[in-house]
Amino acid sequence: MNTTNMAENETLESITEHERILQEIESTDTACVGPTLRSVYDDQPNAHKRFMEKLDARIRNHDREIEKMCNFHHQGFVDAITELLKVRADAEKLMGQVTDTNQRLQEAGREVTAQTEEVIRCRLQQRNMATTVEKLQLCIPVLEMYSKLKEQLESKRYYAALKTMEQLENVYIPRVSKYRFCQIMAETLPKLREEIKEISMSDLKDFLESIRKHSDKIGETAMRQAQQHRTFISAMQRQASLGCTKPLYSLNGRTPTQHNGLHGDDGAEEEESEEEVLTAQDLVDFSPVYRCLHIYAVLGDRETFENYYRKQRKKQARLVLQPQSNMHETVEGYRKYFNQIVGFFVVEDHILHATQGLVTRAFTDELWNMALSKIIAVLRTHSSYCSDPDLVLELKNMIVIFADTLQGYGFTVNRLFDLLFEIRDQYNETLLKKWALVFREIFEQDNYSPIPVETEEEYRSVISRFPFHDADIEKQPFPKKLPMSQSVPQMYTQVKEFIYASLKFSESLHRSSTEIDDMLRKSTNLLLTRTLSGCLQNLIKKPHIGLTELVQIIINTTHLEQACKYLEDFITNITNVSPETIHTTRLYGLATFKDARHAAEGEIYTKLNQKIDEFIQLADYEWGMAESDGRASGYLMDLINFLRSTFQVFTHLPGKVAQTACMSACKHLASSLMQMLLDPDLKQISLGAIQQFNLDVIQCELFASSEPVPGFQGDTLQLAFIDLRQLLDLFMVWDWSTYLADYGQPTCKYLRVNPSTALALLEKMKDTSKKNNIFSQFRKNDRDKQKLIETVVKQLRSLVNGMSQHS
Repeated sequence: MNTTNMAENETLESITEHERILQEIESTDTACVGPTLRSVYDDQPNAHKRFMEKLDARIRNHDREIEKMCNFHHQGFVDAITELLKVRADAEKLMGQVTDTNQRLQEAGREVTAQTEEVIRCRLQQRNMATTVEKLQLCIPVLEMYSKLKEQLESKRYYAALKTMEQLENVYIPRVSKYRFCQIMAETLPKLREEIKEISMSDLKDFLESIRKHSDKIGETAMRQAQQHRTFISAMQRQASLGCTKPLYSLNGRTPTQHNGLHGDDGAEEEESEEEVLTAQDLVDFSPVYRCLHIYAVLGDRETFENYYRKQRKKQARLVLQPQSNMHETVEGYRKYFNQIVGFFVVEDHILHATQGLVTRAFTDELWNMALSKIIAVLRTHSSYCSDPDLVLELKNMIVIFADTLQGYGFTVNRLFDLLFEIRDQYNETLLKKWALVFREIFEQDNYSPIPVETEEEYRSVISRFPFHDADIEKQPFPKKLPMSQSVPQMYTQVKEFIYASLKFSESLHRSSTEIDDMLRKSTNLLLTRTLSGCLQNLIKKPHIGLTELVQIIINTTHLEQACKYLEDFITNITNVSPETIHTTRLYGLATFKDARHAAEGEIYTKLNQKIDEFIQLADYEWGMAESDGRASGYLMDLINFLRSTFQVFTHLPGKVAQTACMSACKHLASSLMQMLLDPDLKQISLGAIQQFNLDVIQCELFASSEPVPGFQGDTLQLAFIDLRQLLDLFMVWDWSTYLADYGQPTCKYLRVNPSTALALLEKMKDTSKKNNIFSQFRKNDRDKQKLIETVVKQLRSLVNGMSQHS
């Protein structure tokens, strides 16, 4: 029972499922039937058979429904077919009519069609022509601009050509860029730019070469203009101060003139002042550098151009700063060197102000600092080779104009003026060497005798050159003599000339009057203390300068010493600086002339002594003579006569000098006579020789007592021979007992006789006594005398030994 019920339930479920599947197949798209059919086979076994049965049953039902529908509409279908058959006949008739009408239309519209085609062809041509005109209107400006570009390139208007290129690239070519000629044109433009770049760079190189060649002329023009400006300013200042300053000392009727560099006569300066003022732009065409700068700026490569220009100018600066090896030999060498440098920096200054950033102030300052160091080194080296003061002065003037010119263009030149102070020292050295030759020539030409003055005019001429004032001489009638020799006014004039020469260098150094005054005094001090002093010392030491010349030199130096205050006034007048100004340097001429005078005095003493020695060498004593001749020796009388005549010349010398010379001569004569007696080579002296020697000493004493030089008090001059006198008296009187008894006492009669001196002379006489008495030694008087001599010798030796032990 249960089995049957279960079978029935399964059958009902399968039937219901099959109905669902059939409904789904009927309502679903054919492409989606697959999954539905697959579900039939996925169910229970044999289910598809039941499904097929169910499907066949459904198909039969549908066939029956179709048949019923066809039967229902069959009559209407038959009626529609009948009506169509009726319409076919009418359609065939209408078709014939349409065909006939079409043929007639074709024949009628054939001519219109031809005309229409012709119109269409004309319209196409017209449209093409309009398009062509339109395109040509776009291309013609491009071609015109390109043609303009070619003309600009041919006329070397490169900057305008670059602007044209920019318009072509940015405006015209983009409008017609699809055309081949535009493409070719666009490809050509970069090449043209490079060509313009190369051409402008070539022009720049030519410009750089041109300014290198023209730098000399540019610098010459700039320095001439600066010189004219300085001359004008100086003239205005002199005119403004006219009548307000103290009169200048005149030298040979002239006053010191200012020299400020380039020399030329007044007429030439007036002509130059009337010439048109030229500038660097008038002498050099700067358009290439402007053009090249603009071209590189347009091409966006300005930095490259600036770097190239600065690099080339640095190279040119090094070339300009390289001097010629013989530059120091001539003024022109220095002038050309300065002109080139000034020309270089004038061009740079123009470029600095005429362009925007091609060169900067920092760049020009760097160039100038580099150049300044080189210039200073070059000038320091080459000026050291120069031995001509005139050339050094010319160099100084050119340096001043050079510095003023560049200072006018904004360059700092303080170091150049510092260099001038170095050159000034060198200039003074060359002046000192030059004046040393001048002084030597004056000394060589001097006759070393007082200046004879025949007339009032001659006297005025001398005192106009040398400040000499002596009331006694002025009262003397003509002809008369001035105490100094002709070298004195000449030397005084030359010292003033030296001061003028030194002043020339000090001008235009932008220094105050006080500084110039100080420089003049220092250089004059060098002239006096070194050059003149050295010349005087050399002159005094020369062998041919005799006593008369030395006396005149002392007189000359005395007058020059007195004239030093006038030199002080001279410097004060030409500098307008009061001598009371603080820190004013004083002249050292007093010391110079005093030193020279002392040297001359010493040389007088030396030459007097030498002359005395010459006379002494003529002495020819017969040291073994038995008795004296009864008169003084001839050589000694000649010597005394010489001393008398010499001391007469000393009357113009200061009293102390003459007295010192006389005292020195007498002392030297006494010393020489003493040395003659005590000469170790002289072994024997007789009493007769002592007597003869005594006669000569008496003549010396008589000469000393005759006061050959006034001013000695009492017997001061005779004291020079006191040692000889006491020694000779001791031997002449043979007063040994008194000598030995009173020795060492202040009141001793023979106080000036030294025991060693007496011993040496006594031994010479002892040897003589032995020789003379060799055959008479047995005589009692001779034996007693010999014993006395031996006794005295022993006692003298005892005194000498006692003195040596005490010392």
